[in-house]
Amino acid sequence: MPLSIVFYAGMFPALRVFYTGLAFRVWGSPRYPGALAELQTCDGQKRLSSSGERGCNEEVQKAQRAAAERNGGSPSPPTIFSRIIDRTLPADIIHEDDKCVAFRDVNPQAPVHFLVIPKTPIARLSQVNASDTELLGHLLVTASRLAHKEGLADGYRL
Repeated sequence: MPLSIVFYAGMFPALRVFYTGLAFRVWGSPRYPGALAELQTCDGQKRLSSSGERGCNEEVQKAQRAAAERNGGSPSPPTIFSRIIDRTLPADIIHEDDKCVAFRDVNPQAPVHFLVIPKTPIARLSQVNASDTELLGHLLVTASRLAHKEGLADGYRL
């Protein structure tokens, strides 16, 4: 099976491990085939747009300004992942060590579906540096060991 890594926006990159042919969520639907037909440019980044408008809309600009202010100001509010690590949000934890926590997904998309998240906050994959190499490798090795432990030795997706 092919290997794919999925990182989610938020405080932590999360490795979602699951065992089916589902590799990504499809946006749009057969009823609305042009739902994401256009590639737009917004602040130098390419984005798919369903509105057909060119450039950033007002909501996107507000969100970008708020994120910029938040990054330069006070720490961001707790995320679902930080609350699971702090044990203020219940989760079916299947593994924990000094670097990461693994838990079952509350909305599984496969018979075996769990997430492995680092305890150290990383806002975006684009913001990792050489000092994060060991942590990111540890996440992959942990995901692999847990997949084998869950009986997924023949194949799984990250």
